[in-house]
Amino acid sequence: MTWTPHATVAVIIEDDQGRFLMVEEHSGGRVVFNQPAGHVEEDEAVLDAARRETLEETGWEVEPEHFLGVYTYKAPSNGVTYYRFCYAARALHRVSEQLDTGIIAAHWLTLDAIRALGDQLRSPLVLECIEDYRNGRRYPLEVVVDAQT
Repeated sequence: MTWTPHATVAVIIEDDQGRFLMVEEHSGGRVVFNQPAGHVEEDEAVLDAARRETLEETGWEVEPEHFLGVYTYKAPSNGVTYYRFCYAARALHRVSEQLDTGIIAAHWLTLDAIRALGDQLRSPLVLECIEDYRNGRRYPLEVVVDAQT
């Protein structure tokens, strides 16, 4: 058997009111909440994937400002290992109401509202990444060396 990990990005975006941009989406027959997130495509720079996924899932253009870390998660539902490159970004402006297939809506939610979602969070990494961000974890974008850029 060949082990095939999945490279993904996730983006933490906080507004000036302390709310976080979240995505309500269909996944595995359920409605779940996640940061704007998704797979890095072949020949795509990781930072470009972060910008693209956020735009596709929320309609917002963002500018990544910090790298938070690489988070590893093996999904019990399918046994796939995901490597999540998580970034913190600043929202620039909303440019589209059109959202990616499977996305129900984009919401600005407080941390308390996100915590209250409990099992509706797509994975434990959703809250873990936000908590790390809130606790001040920040690395320069250059910590990820990407030959695609």
